[in-house]
Amino acid sequence: MSTIDFGVFIGRFQPLHLGHEHVISHALERVKHLIVLVGSANVARDPRNPFTYAEREAMLRRAFRHEMAEGRLIVAPLDDHLYSDTAWVAQVQRVVRGIVLDHGNHHGFQNHGISDFRVALTGYGKDASSYYLKLFPEWENLQIDSQYGTFSSSHVRRRYFQRIPEVPATILPASVAQFMQEFMLGEVFRGLLEEAEYLEAYPAQWGKGPFVTADAVVVQSGHILLVERGGHPGKGLLALPGGFVAADERIRDAAIRELREETAISDGKGQIPPAMLASFIEDARTRVFDAPTRSLRGRIITHAFLFRLPERRKLFSVKGGDDAAHARWYRFGDLSPDMLFEDHWAIIEAMADL
Repeated sequence: MSTIDFGVFIGRFQPLHLGHEHVISHALERVKHLIVLVGSANVARDPRNPFTYAEREAMLRRAFRHEMAEGRLIVAPLDDHLYSDTAWVAQVQRVVRGIVLDHGNHHGFQNHGISDFRVALTGYGKDASSYYLKLFPEWENLQIDSQYGTFSSSHVRRRYFQRIPEVPATILPASVAQFMQEFMLGEVFRGLLEEAEYLEAYPAQWGKGPFVTADAVVVQSGHILLVERGGHPGKGLLALPGGFVAADERIRDAAIRELREETAISDGKGQIPPAMLASFIEDARTRVFDAPTRSLRGRIITHAFLFRLPERRKLFSVKGGDDAAHARWYRFGDLSPDMLFEDHWAIIEAMADL
C-alpha cells in the first residue's frame, strides 16, 4: 500500500494539548506531509478562543520545530463561516489545494491537480472528523487511536481561567505550559478572566434563554455604523447597534429603539425620528441569525435589519450612548473579523454582501 501524500488535521488548539500532539506525531508516521488547519483564526479573543492564530501557530512550531523546518508539517489558518458550511468547505478545499500543489511542484511532481495526490482527513475518535468526512468525501480516512480520551481543551481552559489559575502541565507540551504560565501574568489574561467570570454568573442572573435580540446593520456611502462595547462581554470590541427585545415591543421596533439609544443618529435637523429610520429598512433583507454557539452568554437569537441610508458626502452624525463607549462610522475596507464582537462580522458579511 502506497504512502499517503498529505494528511489534513483540523482543530482549534485552544490550547494545543497532548492529545493533539499524539495525533500529529502518529499521523506524521503515516503521511509524507501533514497539513494542520487552525480553526477560528479570524475571531476576537474570548474565553472560548483566548489565543490568537499566531500564538497557536507558535505552540505547534515549538512542539514540532524539526518537522516544520523540514516542511513535513504545514500549519495554515482557517476562518470561521458560522452561517455557511459551503463557504467553510470551499475555504478548506482552497487552502488544501494550494498547499498540496505548492509542495508537489516544489518537489518536482508533474501534476495535473490535487487528484494526483493521495489526501486523507486525519483525526481521532472523539473529534469532529467523522462529521468532516461527510463534507470531504473525496478524501481518505486516517483515524488515529488516542490514549488521551478523557480531556479536551475546554477542560484546560476551565481550570485556567480562575483567580488562582491552574496550568495542567501533565497534559500539555512543556512549551505550551510555559507559554500559558507567562500569558496568565499579563493584562490580556486579566481581561479574559473578568469576562469568564461574567459569563459564568450570567445564567444565574438572566437565565440560559433562549433570548431574542435585534441588531441594526446601518450602511451609508461605503461605511457601516458600529459601536464599541463599553463593558463585558466583549469589552472594547466593535459591535452592531442592538440589544434585547422588550416584552412589550415588536422586534423591528426594538432595532430602531436600540439604534437611536446607542448612536443618537442625526441629520441636519436633529436626531432622526423612528418613522424615518423605519423607512430606511430593506424589509426583504431582514434575517435571523441563530447559530447555537453564537454567544457565550446563552442561547441568543438575533434578528438583523438592514438600514440603507441615502448616499451622501457628509455621513449622518452619531455619538455613543446607553452602554456603548462610542459610536462611529467605519469604512468596510478598514474592518477585520477579529475587531468584531461574537458573530457580528458574519452578520455584516451576510447582510452587506461583503
